[in-house]
Amino acid sequence: MDYIDHLSKDRTLRKVLIEQDPVEMRQRKNIPLRLCASIMSQQLSTKVAEVLFRRFLELYGGKEPTPQQIVDTPYDTLKGIGLSHAKTTYVQNVARFATENKLTDARLKKMSDEDIIELLTQIKGVGRWTVEMLLMFTLGREDVFAVDDYGIQVAMKKLYKLDDTNKKEFKQKMQTIAAKWAPYRTYACLHLWRWKDS
Repeated sequence: MDYIDHLSKDRTLRKVLIEQDPVEMRQRKNIPLRLCASIMSQQLSTKVAEVLFRRFLELYGGKEPTPQQIVDTPYDTLKGIGLSHAKTTYVQNVARFATENKLTDARLKKMSDEDIIELLTQIKGVGRWTVEMLLMFTLGREDVFAVDDYGIQVAMKKLYKLDDTNKKEFKQKMQTIAAKWAPYRTYACLHLWRWKDS
C-alpha cells in the first residue's frame, strides 16, 4: 500500500494507521444519481438514509433511474417517500441540471476535482462538502480533503490537539497538516472517520 508509507511520515497519523486495516477506494457508476442520494442522506443517520433511498428506488421498480426519469417524477411523488420540501426540490434540481448539461459519468471522470466542484456547486442545494463526498465515494478520487466535514474536524481537533475557538484559524491549521498528506488526502480522511467512530 503506497499510501500507508506516505501517510505514516506524519507521526500522529501513523498511530491511527497502525491500528487499522488499509482502506480501498472504488468508483461507482451513475454519478448524477449518487449526487441525488447524497442530498437525500444529508443530516440523517445511515440507517434512515438507506430506508429513504430504498423507497426512492421503489418508485422506479427497484432500478436506478436516469436523471430524465427523476425530472419526470411529480414533486408530490418524490416528497411522498419522506423527503423534506427542500430536499425534494434539490433532487429535482440535480436531475434537471444533469439532463440539461448532459452530465455523463464519462464526462465527469475526465474532469479535475476542482472543475467538478465548480460545475456541480452551481446547482442550488449542492455545496462543496456534498461534491467532495461524491469525489471520494463515487469517483474514487484519492486526494480530497473535506475541511468542512464535522467528523474530520472532531478527529483532527482531538488527534492534533487543535484549538477551534477561531474557526478560520482552525481550518487553516487543518489544511496545513493535510497538505503533507497529498496526494493521498482521501485515505487520511477515511482513516480519521474510522478512528473517530471507534
